[in-house]
Amino acid sequence: MSSVLSPSILPVGSPPAPQLAAANAAAASFAALEAKLDYLDAADVEQVRRAYRFADTAHLGQMRHSGEPYITHPIAVASQCAEWKLDAHALMAALLHDAMEDCGVTKADLVEQFGAPVAELVDGLTKLDKLQFTTREENQAESFRKMLLAMARDVRVILIKLADRSHNMRTMSDMPRSKWGRISTETLEIYAPIAHRLGLNQSYRELQDLAFRHLKPWRYTVLAKAVSRARQRRRDLIQKVQQELETTLAEAGLAARIVGREKTLYSIYRKMAEKHLSFAQVNDLYGIRVILPNTINCYTAMGLLHQLYKPVPGRFKDYIAIPKINGYQSLHTTLVGPASINIEFQIRTEPMDLVAESGVAAHWLYKVGAKDRPAGEHLGTQWLQSLLDIQDETRDATEFWDHIKVDLFPDAVYVFTPKGQIMALPQGATVVDFAYAIHSNVGDHTVAAKVNGEQVPLRSELANGDVIEIITAPVSSPNPAWLGFVRTGRARSRIRHHLKTLAHNESTQLGEKLLAQALRAEGLDHLPGLEADEKPIWDKLQRFTGNRTREELLTDIGLGKRSASMVAKRLVTMLAAQGHRPDALLLTRERYTAHENLSQGAVTLDGGENASVKYASCCRPIPGDGVLGYLGRGEGLVVHTDDCAVARRLQHKDAERFITVAWADEPVRAFEVGVVVTVINGKGVLARVAASMAEAEADIVHLGMADEAAQDALDLRFVITVRDRTHLETVLRTLRRTHSVLRASRIMPAAG
Repeated sequence: MSSVLSPSILPVGSPPAPQLAAANAAAASFAALEAKLDYLDAADVEQVRRAYRFADTAHLGQMRHSGEPYITHPIAVASQCAEWKLDAHALMAALLHDAMEDCGVTKADLVEQFGAPVAELVDGLTKLDKLQFTTREENQAESFRKMLLAMARDVRVILIKLADRSHNMRTMSDMPRSKWGRISTETLEIYAPIAHRLGLNQSYRELQDLAFRHLKPWRYTVLAKAVSRARQRRRDLIQKVQQELETTLAEAGLAARIVGREKTLYSIYRKMAEKHLSFAQVNDLYGIRVILPNTINCYTAMGLLHQLYKPVPGRFKDYIAIPKINGYQSLHTTLVGPASINIEFQIRTEPMDLVAESGVAAHWLYKVGAKDRPAGEHLGTQWLQSLLDIQDETRDATEFWDHIKVDLFPDAVYVFTPKGQIMALPQGATVVDFAYAIHSNVGDHTVAAKVNGEQVPLRSELANGDVIEIITAPVSSPNPAWLGFVRTGRARSRIRHHLKTLAHNESTQLGEKLLAQALRAEGLDHLPGLEADEKPIWDKLQRFTGNRTREELLTDIGLGKRSASMVAKRLVTMLAAQGHRPDALLLTRERYTAHENLSQGAVTLDGGENASVKYASCCRPIPGDGVLGYLGRGEGLVVHTDDCAVARRLQHKDAERFITVAWADEPVRAFEVGVVVTVINGKGVLARVAASMAEAEADIVHLGMADEAAQDALDLRFVITVRDRTHLETVLRTLRRTHSVLRASRIMPAAG
């Protein structure tokens, strides 16, 4: 792959026409690619040649912005894939990757010509039809989802895509300048992080620098000149360090390959921007890579280096013992070299170096060059599998892409399970992220956690070396508040999926209850069943309402999207056609008890309804209050106190959406209520009020106070949890007896 700083990338003026024609012919020929296919057998080379001929014919007459024949682009992409030693199918897909999109070739055509495996690879690389979507963002999100899922099934998809993007970025100077910003930003935010996540370090570095060059051309040029000047000044110094290092390692009997390495322009720019440094203050422009035969040699060489030059404290990293999240392995140490210049050394073996530069592509490189497979074969597989898991739980493309972007940040923390297994998580990951990384069921049932033997809140962020123990309970389920702090896409998608499923199931149950209640009011004592003879009734009812399934209809009723009364009346008409007649006695009793607000079909509230029932924050009803239920459009059942001003206004406008609700005899949890406590301002008063609430067994959820520090009397507004009205009265009596408290009362809704 071309170096980012290579002058061959920069435009240097157009050659004469005959030379240009000859150069175009050479670039468009199969010969340049064939020279790189010596690792394939003759039959595979012939297959690749067939794909080349097909692509050449398909793109005939098409030209790139540079004036070159279009086929030069697929050849360049296939050449990069050949450098990674990808198999014949991948090379064929690289040659054909634009055929479906730009030439009217169908997937069926490719299956017929080259077989299903090649056609699937090309299909995974093909963008979606833009006419299907209302916005560019929606189209882009869906296209990325398609590509990422194809990549999760076959990693060759993303390798071809990265080769494609690399060549497009190298030739972007020929494109209209109006496209530079969008394509470069997309490369920097999406493709470069994916390359890094999969360990393709060489592609990662090149994509970053090319995007930087086209996003900020002036800064790129200034930095390139500054680095070139610094390179001239420090050339002698680097050569001296390399000679001293070669001598030291040779005396110790270590056969080493030593390579100089320069920081990329984009990484220099980012460091200057993030740490507010001038170019002169960036003192680790240069590094030296030491490549040795085996791991023991690496640690020996590091010891020798630390004797040769003084190490910088805190700048040693052992990625051999604990590999990075993308499989990268190396020893990193920063030493103070001659003239007090900091130099970073990377020490690794040949296989580690191959994995460091080529990541997942090292799998194919090894298959060709050696019998032993490296650990690199499984690089990125956990992340790729997580893409499929997230897809199973997230059907919306934009939401899917939001989850994935979270996981593309390269920084990681390394933590341990109680049994010593190491796990890598993104920077800022919490205990809950760790629980979901172990298994979805562990995350779903997490109730508490210990970090290094001490109990911590679930929102605690993890640090390198932490040992985490997760405590679960079968009755526990994900809390919506977790979405406020989890860091990984896997945890976020799983929590959202669980909450959506829970809300759907509860809305379905509520809808069934409401429809049964409405049917009783019409004189029929039960809903039709699911037996074969009653199924046609549900089918007719679904056609009437436009719902696809019985569950969908009941969910719509539970969410307030459809009136239970209207559906019940239609159902009565259908049942009457089959000879079912309303029960006059039931009809009379229901209408009488409904008038008295004592309907036997009332929805019972015990606090265990979770997502399907909400308790209004305007009046905060608690057991013992008179209550009524409002079936909001699309928001499920909202419970108000019967004297709530908001509820009265809704009743005036929308009376038919109110239903009868009643408290259960034994509520299963405590309920929130607002309390205002007027106190004499003074030292320790808040502590005394809080202690009184604790004594009365009330938990404080929220505290608010006005900025009235200079006043003698102060209102403290609490949201607390109580079991019922009797418990609330006990809390208020306890508060009124507290020293410095003038008044304590419930916050009541304003009069309507």
